[in-house]
Parts: sequence; C-alpha cells; structure tokens
Amino acid sequence: MRRYALLLPFVAAAVVAACTPPPVEVGRGLYNDVCAACHGATGKGDGRLAGDLGQRPPDLTMLTARNGGVFPQAAVMGVIDGYHRRDDPHGEMPVFGDLLAEGNLVGVDTGDGRLTPTPERLVALAAYVERLQK
Repeated sequence: MRRYALLLPFVAAAVVAACTPPPVEVGRGLYNDVCAACHGATGKGDGRLAGDLGQRPPDLTMLTARNGGVFPQAAVMGVIDGYHRRDDPHGEMPVFGDLLAEGNLVGVDTGDGRLTPTPERLVALAAYVERLQK
C-alpha cells in the first residue's frame, strides 16, 4: 500500500496536466488556418471570403457583449464543432468537430460545475476567440 501512496503525487500531476487548457497560441494558429478567411483576422466578419457567402459571417468580437458580459464558451465550442448546428441545413459555416477532435482531451466546465472531456484544440480555438472580445 505504501508503494502506491508514493505514486499518488505523480498521478495527481498527470490529472491536473490533462485538465490544463492548451495555450492560446495553438488557438491563434487554428483560427488563422480555418476561421480568418471568413471571419477576418480580427474576428469582425470581414475575411477575404466573406463577400462570397450568402450571409456575412458574424462579428466574433461582440460575443461577450451580446451575452451580458460573459463569454459563452460552451455555445462557441458547440457552434465551432457543429453540435449546435446539426439541424441547420442553411448554415454556411463548415463543421470543424472532426478536424479539432485530433489530440488530447481536457476537462472543461461547460456551466454545470462538472468537467467535460473536450478536445484540447477546440478549447484552444474558443480561448483565442475569447481573446478577440471587445
């Protein structure tokens, strides 16, 4: 029993590391690769492809302001990965769930106080979008 007690700090460190969100720089790279063409470099919906779409991409810099001053992390991740758009046949935004599912999972509190295993690349992208807020 004592042998296993010595391992406890290492196991605890591994669990904490798994719950630590990835750096925002990862999210910035993902944003530039898959979002900026439509949403623009600053998130205002003015990307180089925005004019080719049936409707202008939303201004991502106002998400917090439109949500009572709180960044809607779970909703943003749901839109990005496609969860909140499954029944929207008219939406022009691609579903990025499969692309962002690669890699590790991290624990994210999506509002109910429990940690939900979430792809770290999705968390990183949402964290970068949070940084774009006015």
